[in-house]
Amino acid sequence: MDDRGGRPRNGRGGAASTEDMLEAENNRLQEGLSSKVSTLKSLALDIEGETKDQNRYLDSMDGDFDSSAGLLGGTIKRFDTMLGAGRNNRRLMCYLIAIIVGIFILAYFLMTRVTR
Repeated sequence: MDDRGGRPRNGRGGAASTEDMLEAENNRLQEGLSSKVSTLKSLALDIEGETKDQNRYLDSMDGDFDSSAGLLGGTIKRFDTMLGAGRNNRRLMCYLIAIIVGIFILAYFLMTRVTR
């Protein structure tokens, strides 16, 4: 009289086979969902590891940029001091810039002659 769970069984047996089919389908879907969840978990752990690595890299870059900013700030202060020191320093700076531009022009002409 009782099949499963205390339910009365009708004489056909169709309800039991339908329940078995539904239970098998539920088990199959549950296994599929379980595999998808485990895949998502592994992806989440990979993303977490990559994020931690990137944060460490960015933190090290931040320190490098801070030290570069300090070095550049000191250089600019020295440059301003040199320019503000008087007319002789300005004249020296103009000569220095002219010499550097001349070297670049000479290097350009030498490179074009060599590549021909």
